Amino acid sequence: MADTRPRPRSPFLRALAFDDSLPIEPAAVRLWLDDLERPTRWSLRPLLQLLLAVLLHLIWFVKRLPLPQFRAHGLLQRLICWFCTHFVSPSANQLILRHFATESNILNFLIDNGPEVTVEPLTLYPSRIEDMLDASFVKHDQELFRVIEEMGHWRQRPAALAPQAINWTHWRSLEESDFELPRRRTQVLDFESAHALFMCLFCLLLTREEYRDAINGFNLDQSIAIRVGQLIGDPSLAEMAYNKYPHYLVGPWNLSQCFLMHGFFTEYLYARLERLRLAAHQPPNGSTAAYTAK
Repeated sequence: MADTRPRPRSPFLRALAFDDSLPIEPAAVRLWLDDLERPTRWSLRPLLQLLLAVLLHLIWFVKRLPLPQFRAHGLLQRLICWFCTHFVSPSANQLILRHFATESNILNFLIDNGPEVTVEPLTLYPSRIEDMLDASFVKHDQELFRVIEEMGHWRQRPAALAPQAINWTHWRSLEESDFELPRRRTQVLDFESAHALFMCLFCLLLTREEYRDAINGFNLDQSIAIRVGQLIGDPSLAEMAYNKYPHYLVGPWNLSQCFLMHGFFTEYLYARLERLRLAAHQPPNGSTAAYTAK
């Protein structure tokens, strides 16, 4: 009889499951390790990334020509949601939904604790794939740019905020039960293979300016980390940002890695702030019971 047991993880992946030197939620680690072990990650993904990177640069070149621009945001979102529902693995889908929430939390943290200006908080916290039809990836990017613009010029505080003085009004803790992800037998595609397919759709169905802004928005990671680090007194946060120097505009070269590292960045920063929030709300008697944000 054939051995049907799952293959044991390699020593490196077993070590990765326990390495929390960088702040990251155990749920995110579990989802990522599950994604890494999908066969499509090691067989289909390299071919997809090679072929679709060539196609992406061709579309990028055509979109840069002085031709009439067009967009199809609704079609883009419907295609992505349909594809996620039928072909993308549940673990990859949950990572996608988590990304909306982690970035919304980080920006809301800046809004709640930043300059004395009125900025509308983000409400992009989809819990189902269908929710992304409204809380779209395009809106996700535009909300980032809106918040940075409306907050105005950043002025460093003379001192970091005391933990008890930090405002968590619009912060939402993430629990696995927050996400509704029905499973289908056809959902086998890993996160990176799915992104390789999506990146050409984004380039085609956005205007050249929208797409240029979206891929360069990753480089605001460093700016966000600097701001959060100044608020909580931790300048080392800037080292978590792989994407840096937003004044230098880039094209779609190495886009898959930039996108993936942007996702890790928001997970790291979310976990760092969540630990800070939980520590600040520990009961005075030292009990380990944690306050849960609503």
